[in-house]
Amino acid sequence: MSVNRRGFLAASALTSPLLAGSAAQVADAAEPVVPGADQLAAQGWRRLAGHRVGVLSNPTGVLGSLDHIVDSMVAAGVRPSAAFGPEHGFRGSAQAGGSEGDYVDPHTGIPVYDAYGASADKLAGMFTKAGVDLIVFDIADVGARFYTYIWTLYTAMAAAAKVGAAFLVLDRPNPLGGRAAGPMLDPAFASGVGLKPIVQQHGMTVGELARFFAGEFLPPARIDLDVVRVRGWRRDKEFAQTALTWTPPSPNMPTPDTARVYPGLGMFEGTVFSEGRGTTRPFEIIGAPGLDWRWRDALTALDLPGVRFRETYFAPTFGKFVNQACGGVELTVTDSQSFDAIRTAVAMFVTAKRLHPDLFAWRPDLAIDRLSGSSRLRTMVDAGAGVDEITASWQAELAGFVARRAPYLLYW
Repeated sequence: MSVNRRGFLAASALTSPLLAGSAAQVADAAEPVVPGADQLAAQGWRRLAGHRVGVLSNPTGVLGSLDHIVDSMVAAGVRPSAAFGPEHGFRGSAQAGGSEGDYVDPHTGIPVYDAYGASADKLAGMFTKAGVDLIVFDIADVGARFYTYIWTLYTAMAAAAKVGAAFLVLDRPNPLGGRAAGPMLDPAFASGVGLKPIVQQHGMTVGELARFFAGEFLPPARIDLDVVRVRGWRRDKEFAQTALTWTPPSPNMPTPDTARVYPGLGMFEGTVFSEGRGTTRPFEIIGAPGLDWRWRDALTALDLPGVRFRETYFAPTFGKFVNQACGGVELTVTDSQSFDAIRTAVAMFVTAKRLHPDLFAWRPDLAIDRLSGSSRLRTMVDAGAGVDEITASWQAELAGFVARRAPYLLYW
């Protein structure tokens, strides 16, 4: 199925027997959640027969049996020609901002190419060198714009279009469900943590994002795109309701709880405060040397929905403030339906700047602008704007995004 700009929208979810049928549009609440990869594995990977397959994946490309999809393909006699690794690498051994380089996978003997940070042209060259004609993408996302896997997806789609390779997404649930939130990326602030204008918590699966990317950002290129949709998933299902096993998609995303707070608390990477790397609860523990109980008390007084704060002290083993005593807060989400990670993070910025103007600061490289999508958040906080004023500033663009994404959705 070839698609360009918007022409694929209505038909693309209906043309493949692996995609939506009318009975599958709204899954029954008791129906098991079955990712796309498990469906193809149950069929002996027949869908891939006759293709020179390149697999773009990482440790989250795992079946219910806990076998990796590449290992399963090889065992079934469907041997990929190559694998491609995103940030953290194909087998997931690298820390943030790192990858594993090019190598031969010792388990399977399959050549692995380092796709992290590669441009579409460079990645197209890898596809050509590997001789692949079908790219299979299977990576679990966590639902935040600044998590790099979705931009590896976009770049790989652009590269596939350049070389005429087909593209198959094995879809997985968005662990946060389907709600969109937060500001839109200003294209002037595009970077590796946000290449195209989407909102900060996009509320889409990678399959839906692939359709969105193909329809909105890849014209006039044509791409042969297919999505094996998740069976039994609805937009109101969070990860805990899927009965799937959580595989950490990166070293500092150990649990679904981390993913729940990440679209907001991940922005603390753009501050001088520790975002909890080097602790057992990254992104749930935030702090810095010199902070004390007053920040926790101020945040508790705000009575933010769905979250509680605990005064905490810690010494990170890596990242910011290594082996230094830090004070701060630990977040506990008490109601995921009412919790808003981005609004919570804004409240934390505002209160930290008011209580500790001598301690709170943005990183000098203004990484916060790339994470939040523009200079607006930073300048409003610095100007003394309140939480309601800041979050109200992006509601119109959020509504526009929700309307724009609607034709690309596969789940209801």
